[in-house]
Amino acid sequence: MPGTLILCASPIGNLADAPPRLAEALGSADLVYAEDTRRARILLGHLGVSRPVRSYFVGNEVERSTELAGRLASGETVALLTDAGVPTISDPGLSAVRAALGAGAVVTGVPGPSALTLALAVSGLPAERFVFEGFLPRRGRKRDQRLSALAGEPRTLVLFCSPGRLSADLADLAATLGEDRPCAVCRELTKLHEEVWRGSLEEASRRWGESPARGEVTLVVGGTPEAAPDPGSDLAAALQQVEELVSGGSTLSAACRSVAEQRGVRRRALYEAATARRGGG
Repeated sequence: MPGTLILCASPIGNLADAPPRLAEALGSADLVYAEDTRRARILLGHLGVSRPVRSYFVGNEVERSTELAGRLASGETVALLTDAGVPTISDPGLSAVRAALGAGAVVTGVPGPSALTLALAVSGLPAERFVFEGFLPRRGRKRDQRLSALAGEPRTLVLFCSPGRLSADLADLAATLGEDRPCAVCRELTKLHEEVWRGSLEEASRRWGESPARGEVTLVVGGTPEAAPDPGSDLAAALQQVEELVSGGSTLSAACRSVAEQRGVRRRALYEAATARRGGG
């Protein structure tokens, strides 16, 4: 009977963030594959777990995924750890999941710390809908194409940045998305020197250009602002009608519902536009 692959989320800085179930999962494994065996052994030692550890990183994952599939096919339980956060999220692991599925094994996981969601939560930027971009391409056409694609993205953006490339990433994002776009530079989250810097892309570019970053960086950038409706558009006319109904004593919700039905516009879009206009006014 095929075995089980356990994807184990590891602390992103503070070992005390490791959930109790992580120790249980690692302790149940016949073998632990890890992106960095040295860091994995430190974590296992902190959790009081002793298990064999083998490397599993970008340079050897083709070979290791074949090995992993064989172990799973023979019924073993295998755990996978990356340096920080969740395997497969801008870290090795996809090849392991595919190998496990190919072997008919069970794929499960232990949830835990994530720089992505923590940075988004503390950024002060909208978090209801967001896009995770991982690392930007380092250079060339692929980088230009990715930046251009992000320019019109209305959802909040979350990116990982290496310390040495943060200044260049910020400068290119400011040039493509707009210098006044709000952002949060989240550095060394959960660690001793944690820092969350908030401002515009232009200010961030200047700040981190003058003083290079240290440590792990997660960058959160506000989405492109929704364009104001054309005064001659159906939405603009609908907004005006909503304002008239509200002035006459109708609730905003009821007015939007009535006007949306009359004019054939989306009620949610009309309500959000009306709310934004009244908030701004």
